[in-house]
Amino acid sequence: MHQRNWSMLVCVAALLSALGCSKDKPPEQELAPAASALEAAKPAAPQAAAFKVDSASSSFTFVMDSALEKIHGDAPKSIQGELFVDPSDLTKATALVKADLKLLTLYQQKRADDKGDYGERKKSDLQNQHAQDWLQLNVTSGEVTSDQAEMNRFAELKIDKLENPSERDVTKLAGAERKVTATATGDFRLHGRKAKKSAKVELTFKYAGDRLEAVDVKTLEPFAITLEEFEIHPRDAAGKFVKSLTDAISSNLKGKVAKDAPVSVSFTAKRSQ
Repeated sequence: MHQRNWSMLVCVAALLSALGCSKDKPPEQELAPAASALEAAKPAAPQAAAFKVDSASSSFTFVMDSALEKIHGDAPKSIQGELFVDPSDLTKATALVKADLKLLTLYQQKRADDKGDYGERKKSDLQNQHAQDWLQLNVTSGEVTSDQAEMNRFAELKIDKLENPSERDVTKLAGAERKVTATATGDFRLHGRKAKKSAKVELTFKYAGDRLEAVDVKTLEPFAITLEEFEIHPRDAAGKFVKSLTDAISSNLKGKVAKDAPVSVSFTAKRSQ
């Protein structure tokens, strides 16, 4: 009996210890694998031409739609990167593009209940500070090193291939501007974690005579980023984990924050060779 009681006490103590730890650490279920910065893209075909993203033309946006608030994220002129395109075979296109989250600004639209209209879009300095805390973009003693802050600064998308293009060989099309739709597939890295993502895109190939000079890229449908998958949870100004996003949404952030951020991007890439 004593041995049995002792075993039960050990089990209870272990359970209480585990529960106690969960208050200090973010939940680890359904997390995307940890990842450092993604490797640069490489041409998949010997005849592929290189194109450099024109940051001034770029846009990185999302809208988080919840019952009482819409949160708009807007990061103009934030994207940089490189594409490699063989216009005779688009399925071999590759790219690495990244958005600078330090250039991200959040705006709110609020309403009193789920039947009313949303008010005008406004910037909240406090909400923008919270976003930087949640993404751990700033150096904090004991929590976020300068290297970690720099890594967290960029959201990266590495395109491995273009699938199901409406036209595989752009050279068979005519005109100075030639539009193609396709599905871009590859790795997306955010907040030190990486997951496979796909997005339907429209590509506009701009020609000068027979030479391809630039490519306009834009998402036709946003690709969903689940915040908890990338360990993005409420944190304080010191970078310490406060509570899981699920817990926050069910309590103090109920109706104000969504779990997903549907992301849209657009940019022009100009020929660099």
